Amino acid sequence: MRERFDLVIFDWDGTLYDSIGWIVECLQRAAVDCGLAVPSRRSAHAVIGLGLREAFAALFPGVPGTRLEFLVNAYRSHYFARPGGPSDLFPGVHDLLETLCDAGFQLAIATGKSRNGLDHALAATGLSHLFAATRCADESASKPDPRMLWELLAELRIAPERALMVGDSIHDLEMARNAGVDAIAVACGASEAEDLLLWQPIACLPRTADLLDWVCRVTSE
Repeated sequence: MRERFDLVIFDWDGTLYDSIGWIVECLQRAAVDCGLAVPSRRSAHAVIGLGLREAFAALFPGVPGTRLEFLVNAYRSHYFARPGGPSDLFPGVHDLLETLCDAGFQLAIATGKSRNGLDHALAATGLSHLFAATRCADESASKPDPRMLWELLAELRIAPERALMVGDSIHDLEMARNAGVDAIAVACGASEAEDLLLWQPIACLPRTADLLDWVCRVTSE
């Protein structure tokens, strides 16, 4: 794979970090705080990966901007009430990232999280030093807009065909397609494997840590 790709771009929640259940709970709690109908788990799963404002706008179409801001602030209050750390990474993720770095790949993150949220998560997990660049929805554009990927490619001077996106949601895969970047899906987060496969990723893996075996297999072919 090293002959094909120079850069591996990861989503965060549901891809590297086991947080989907907590995100769903916080989305539901924010709805209660705002006096809105509690979204189902399925509905909440469907918006994970989008920027937070875009996620709430999709869950509650027509909600005015002031109420949308209340939802966002309520969500953040609930989300940050629970401390996270290295134990919240999916099994094998830390070793995967270190192995890819040691093999000469550049690593990056493209996430629907806010900059404050991602910086907090990276500090809590001790992974900051492994990533050459990161982009968040509140400083760029929400998935599936390709802008986050284009900005990462420009910053790191990587051609689209030399980059690989790894994500757990259909929004990750649609963003990659819009940017002209190959994608690998991981079925451990927001979207089911059958939904991910509709976007024709070059592979769909059960777990993010399985990427290491995939890399070894592709390299040996």
